[in-house]
Amino acid sequence: MRAAGQRVFGENRVREAQGRWAEGLYGRPGGAELELRLIGPLQTNKTEDAVALFDVIETLDREKLARTLAEAAAKRGRSPRLLIQVNTGAEPQKAGVLPDAAEALIATAQKTYGLTVEGLMCIPPADEPPEPHFRLLARLAEDNGLSVLSMGMSGDYETAIRCGATHVRVGTALFGERKPSETVSRP
Repeated sequence: MRAAGQRVFGENRVREAQGRWAEGLYGRPGGAELELRLIGPLQTNKTEDAVALFDVIETLDREKLARTLAEAAAKRGRSPRLLIQVNTGAEPQKAGVLPDAAEALIATAQKTYGLTVEGLMCIPPADEPPEPHFRLLARLAEDNGLSVLSMGMSGDYETAIRCGATHVRVGTALFGERKPSETVSRP
């Protein structure tokens, strides 16, 4: 992909990304020519590793994570750009701040923790039309002066673009379905 001119890469998991990028499987000489984005959930115990590796983290969804990101950024002397993940469908199994709490999280991340929030991200419910969710996210971004909208995946990216997406995630279209993680049994 890199040889074909691809310069922006999304990763779902910090540890997997470290294996590919930090350890040089795909290389990242100087890091300036590539942009790495964390598009999967981030646990607070992995924030320092994420801050060290990623240029953009798209999954800020709670104040505790904002605090640990700010602490890691201060320690590392490096602060990735951030997107707030919004759970537009209020799905209990999904990460993301609820739409009615998004503005408060944006303000807290920016004003209390000094973080660079440049936009919003969402993953609509699989069993609902995505357009109302994309429109909601676009309105939230506009209301909060944010210019970046990461929304839309392989199956709905065209709708997302019509609704104002600046970034789409099309890994499945490029690489196929992700294999389930292997479970390691411990004695």
